[in-house]
Amino acid sequence: MAESLKKLLSESGVTLKKAYGQNFLTDITLLDKIAEIPGAKKTDGVLEIGCGAGALTSALALRAGKVVGYEIDERLKPVLSRALSGADNVTLVFKDIMKESMESVERRMGGEYFLCANLPYYITTPIIMRFLEDAVFLRSMTVMVQQEVAERLAAKPATPEYGAITVGVNLRGSAKIMLNVPKEKFTPVPKVDSAVVKIEIEKNKFAGADLKEVRNVVRAGFSSRRKTLENNLINIFKLPREKAAQAIERAGLKKGCRGETLSAEDYVKLTEAIKNVREDR
Repeated sequence: MAESLKKLLSESGVTLKKAYGQNFLTDITLLDKIAEIPGAKKTDGVLEIGCGAGALTSALALRAGKVVGYEIDERLKPVLSRALSGADNVTLVFKDIMKESMESVERRMGGEYFLCANLPYYITTPIIMRFLEDAVFLRSMTVMVQQEVAERLAAKPATPEYGAITVGVNLRGSAKIMLNVPKEKFTPVPKVDSAVVKIEIEKNKFAGADLKEVRNVVRAGFSSRRKTLENNLINIFKLPREKAAQAIERAGLKKGCRGETLSAEDYVKLTEAIKNVREDR
């Protein structure tokens, strides 16, 4: 399939751009496995970001009732037109999805949907966090990302990989690595291996919490990994040491703990505790 892709691109006069992170997966077996992960049925919609040459798009179209694919590179129109010939349930949108409003994206989907994509490496985190924070009708995300990013998304507290993005994911759902994908499976071959991560969305997780404020506390907790949580709260929120210590205690956390040891639930409790100690007179 790699040779046929090269031929198709050549015939269409398309030279791949590094700026768009264009590394296309050409292993049909792997593509089928990835397309199966969301669990979409003929009554479901799937959003794909970065259609590339349409290989994953085609696999998704065989399973879902509707596929909406965003592609930033308009030069790929003839490539996708040939690759998706006969796939009447696919709608292609040649726009930068990061410049589209979430309302516009979700209006195209027409209801609840799955996201499935081989994300361009240069914009992986912004896309994931945008959909986690802003999407209303998203059911799950199945994304192929760099191996090290996948490990961060699915990390456990108190591990080197655990970070603010891990907590961000856990505030809305949970992540699991589903497949490891060697770099040799791509055309052209990238410098690093990849992995497919599925993020299940739990709509009522931490219902009632001010997640925007929780994220501010998460950023504070990870602002300096070498420092204790207490010192980070003092530095970022300008809390008196006594108030910072009280907030940590009220949240049920250990004195001297560090931000990378806290779960998403811990951060929700800590955010409420900070609010309460600020209100204390």
